[in-house]
Amino acid sequence: MQQNNNTSWLKPISYALMIILGIVIGVFVKGNLSVGDFLSKNQNPIHEIMELVNSKYVDSLTNDSASIKVADFYLGQLDPHSVYIPPADLVDVNDQLAANLKGIGIEFQQFRDSFFVSYVLKEGPAEKAGMHLGDILLKANDSIVLSGGKLQADEVRQKVKGPAETPLNLSVLRNNQIVRLKITRANIAISPIDAFYMINDTLGYIKLNKFTDRTYEAFMQALEPLLQKGMKSLVLDLRNNGGGLMGEAVAIADELLSGNKLIVYTQGAHSARTDYYSKREGLFEQGKLTILMNESSASASEVLAGALQDWDRATIVGTRSFGKGLVQQQFKLSNGGALRLTTAKYYTPLGRNIQRPYLQGKEAYEDAYIKRLHEDAMGMQDSNFKGNSFKTPKGNLVYGGGGIYPNKWVVTHDILMDTSTHLLGQNNLLNEFVLQFYLSHIPQMQALKNGQELIKQYQNEATWNAFIQFANTRHANMIKKEMASQKIMQNHLVALLARMRWYKQGYQEVVNSLDPQFALMIE
Repeated sequence: MQQNNNTSWLKPISYALMIILGIVIGVFVKGNLSVGDFLSKNQNPIHEIMELVNSKYVDSLTNDSASIKVADFYLGQLDPHSVYIPPADLVDVNDQLAANLKGIGIEFQQFRDSFFVSYVLKEGPAEKAGMHLGDILLKANDSIVLSGGKLQADEVRQKVKGPAETPLNLSVLRNNQIVRLKITRANIAISPIDAFYMINDTLGYIKLNKFTDRTYEAFMQALEPLLQKGMKSLVLDLRNNGGGLMGEAVAIADELLSGNKLIVYTQGAHSARTDYYSKREGLFEQGKLTILMNESSASASEVLAGALQDWDRATIVGTRSFGKGLVQQQFKLSNGGALRLTTAKYYTPLGRNIQRPYLQGKEAYEDAYIKRLHEDAMGMQDSNFKGNSFKTPKGNLVYGGGGIYPNKWVVTHDILMDTSTHLLGQNNLLNEFVLQFYLSHIPQMQALKNGQELIKQYQNEATWNAFIQFANTRHANMIKKEMASQKIMQNHLVALLARMRWYKQGYQEVVNSLDPQFALMIE
């Protein structure tokens, strides 16, 4: 009985709903109302606008271009580091924080309309298949034209890379002969450590280029051999390190800080405070520690440096760091893309948030950074924005609100851009010369034992004159032998030769050896 009674009073409601639904369908069919109109009272205006653009706009929109622009503009109003990642870019963006890349193990450079192999990874897929330094990439899989076509460097990279264990047929030009290579792609380990070595009997050096998902492991693999060689002091080079995973920076700080110390904490309007402490006994908690930073040291680099500076554990040397104190979390989207959204701010142990001001908008934020780069290159010490001061346990003053301000200000002067230097950079002539010079001197280069021997052999007028002669064959005597940046360019030339011989390790050793400012940083 109860069941029959329930059915009887539901019938009028069901009939009413059917009538309403019929009216709505009729209006839609007639064309006077859309589903978006019917639901719009409960919608966000952005959703409404995008629905109207997609259904009514005069031109066809491809690749969701309008949505991307709207997302970028909207996120740009929030902060400079929240970004929308389209589906086509997601793999490449995520690869930047991965310890492995999927490909064939080469680097290449573009000279005019051709792509030359400038490095072949030892024991990598390309070397195993017979790839040589200096090979020109012609075709991929017999149909995709690489050199001599319209592809840009990023497009060529996309054609060459791919999942591990997949085949790639490459045609290359070598000594005016076409060579066909069959390559099987693989997972290529990419070390976040560019170089580590002993500067002298007791002073060690580690160059860290990013914080990927295995940076702490790589750091330990560099630290332990240096300690075994008698290292008492360490120079940790974070210049041009744009950051990455905060957890890796916390783990490294734990190796350098004694006791149970706060390393960093994060907090946001919708994120409760989370503290990160040093927990274990570290391998290098007592020796002298120097951190090198510049304008491009950011994010996780600043987390590490800020913790060590707050606890009086390290001396920060160089210029003011970038100033990124915002934490992003990545969310998957239904279209296959992702939203990397700022969800919290991070704070150093003393409570410093070192994020640069961004309330004037993203364009002003970026312009301020470019202006600072220019001023630093001119040797102008930046003291315009130190932010609030904080006092460390030993009474030293540190500052928040605009990057990590160094304890010792040392500027590495950049190249002075006169006309000749501009032409060289614009046409990539220095890199092209280095590759050709190295290929023509392979026996001599392979006989060199270290960077100091290379410097003695090739840091001279003869090499510089050969470069000027080469450059002028490309630009009809427009490159002057004497230029404002000649000394810096000569040093860079020799360092690039070292890179060809010993890759990043050799490059960094020679760069440091030839940089007069480096001695000031580590003294």
